[in-house]
Parts: sequence; C-alpha cells; structure tokens
Amino acid sequence: MLGIRIVPQNNQGLVETLGKYSHSVESGLNFYVPLFQKIRNISLAMRPLALPNYSIITKDNADVSASLTLNYHVTNAEKYQYENTDSVESMAQLVRGHLRDIIGRMDLNEALGSTAKINQELALAIGDLTNTYGINVDRINIDELTPSRAIQEAMDKQLTADRERVATIAKAEGEARSIELTTKARNDAIMATAKAEADATQTRADAERYRIDKVQSGLAGTDDKYFKNQSIEAFSKLANSSANLVVVPSDGMTEVGSIPVVGKMLEKGMNK
Repeated sequence: MLGIRIVPQNNQGLVETLGKYSHSVESGLNFYVPLFQKIRNISLAMRPLALPNYSIITKDNADVSASLTLNYHVTNAEKYQYENTDSVESMAQLVRGHLRDIIGRMDLNEALGSTAKINQELALAIGDLTNTYGINVDRINIDELTPSRAIQEAMDKQLTADRERVATIAKAEGEARSIELTTKARNDAIMATAKAEADATQTRADAERYRIDKVQSGLAGTDDKYFKNQSIEAFSKLANSSANLVVVPSDGMTEVGSIPVVGKMLEKGMNK
C-alpha cells in the first residue's frame, strides 16, 4: 500500500525512511510507503528576517543599537534540515557577529553616516559562509542605527550649543556690519559736506578773481580823463556832505583849481 503526498510549488520534499534521510523529491504528486517513510516539506521561497535592537560598541566606546532586516532563501534543503539544529538562528548569529566587527572598527559619527557602506561590507563578509547552513542571504538592510539615550542627550546638547554659537556669531557679525555701514555712511556724509564747502569756496574765489581781472582789464585801457571825472564826482559828493575840512595833496592843488565844480565848491565854502 502506497501513500500519496503532494509537495507544494517552490518546495522540496525530503523523504525519510525509518527516520533517516533517503532522497529528495520535487514539487507535485509523490508516493511513499506509510509507516516506513515520511515526506518533509522544505520551502525554497525567499523569507524576511528581522534582527531588532542589537547592541554594539563602536571604536570610540559608544553604545549603539542596530536593527536590521535580511532576506534569505534555502539553497540546500538537506543541509538546512539535517546539518544544523537551527540554521536560521545560526545565520542570524553569523550576521550579528560580522556586523559587530564592522561597526566596532568605526567611530560613532562614521557609523551613523555610513549605513550603506555597512550594508555592503556585511554582505561581502558573510558571502558564501551561510551556504554551510544551506541558506543564501539575498539582501541585508540596516533599518535603524541609534546611539544610547545618554549619548543622544549629549548629542542634543552639543547640537543646541552649536546652534546657539552660530546664532551668536551671526548676531555679532550683523551688528558689526551695521556699525560698519553706519560709520561708512557718516564718513561719506562728512566727506560730501566738506567737498561741497570746498567747491563753494573755490567757486567764490573764482568769482572774485574774475571780478578783479575784469576791473584790472578795464583800468588798463583808461586815460587821465577818466580819473579826472572820478575826482569831479568825488568832490561833488564832498560838496553835499557836512564835512568842513578837506585835505588835498599839494601836488594836486593846481588840478583841483582847474576843475570848475571844485572852484564853485571852494567859493561856496569861503562864503560860509
């Protein structure tokens, strides 16, 4: 009498005869001898495995917690089932050991910023080692890598201090820039005022020089008649003034007497 056993797709059947592995069968309809034989199904499909909260010490003695996820599948059902009591746990221990070694050679800051590098190094480190357990690791990903609470608090304080320092520097630089701009504006105003006053002084000096040049140019072309006319006008104004004493140079007395207006003025003075 034969028994019938259906091995599902993407599974492999391990036939045990009297408790001892005898051969493997593929998915589909398979026959076996009841009581003497047994068919054990082993899934060959890819499976996820989470390894959470694994404590690791970095090169600078910082405690970090690592959580990772890996995908694996069975490559050899016989090794997977019979050569290790728990192939999955053995694989997990291998992965954790290499992860501890990789992160243990890094400083905290380097480890926190190098998850992609750690993933790559870890995949290369375990390589074909898991084939011993009849398993192949297809993908490894570090989901979380966090420092301990004490380190996080210290990092938060350092971050806050750095932000305050940057803000203080920015404020000081802003105030210094404001003072610089104010001083520059004040100096520019003083220089502009001084320049305007200098320009005004220069303009007045140029005008006065122009006036003197014009006067001198006009006098250069005059004759004695002009000066005599000026003398007559001066004596005319003197005749109408309240002055009763006039001092005239001796060498100009002859010319003064020859001026009719002056003669009349003198005559008028004598009559008084």
